[in-house]
Amino acid sequence: MSAKAYKVVTNNPLVKERLDESVELYFFEEDTHRDLLERVRDFVHKGYRILTHPLAGSVKPWETPYRSVMITAEKEDKIDISSLEMIEQAIFALEKSKARPVVLNEKVLVDFQLIDLSLIQSALPSAEAQGRH
Repeated sequence: MSAKAYKVVTNNPLVKERLDESVELYFFEEDTHRDLLERVRDFVHKGYRILTHPLAGSVKPWETPYRSVMITAEKEDKIDISSLEMIEQAIFALEKSKARPVVLNEKVLVDFQLIDLSLIQSALPSAEAQGRH
C-alpha cells in the first residue's frame, strides 16, 4: 500500500471499522461533534490543511454526533488561513444553534454513521485522482 497524502480525523466507529485498513485514521471515539471540530482546528494550527469541508452533507451539525474530516498527511511550516477560516466557521455554525442532539436510538445512530461514512468515502477517489496518494 502506498503512503497516502491525506489522513482522516473521525469519531465515527463505522469509519474506523470500514476504512482503518486502507486509510490512515485519527480515531477519537469519545469525542463529541464539537470536540472533533476543535481537534481538527488543533491540526490546522500545527500546519495541516483541511481537504474536505467539516460540515459536508445535508445533515445539520447539531443533528449528528459523528463527523469525519480529511486532512493532509504532512504538516507545513505555516498555518493555512483558508483551512483555519473553514474550521472556525464550522465551529461557529455548531455553536450558534440552540438545538442540541437529543438522545438517539441505536438505529438512528447507525444511520448517521452510514451517512458520515458515505461522505468520506466519496471524497477518497477525488483525493487520489488529484495525486494525493
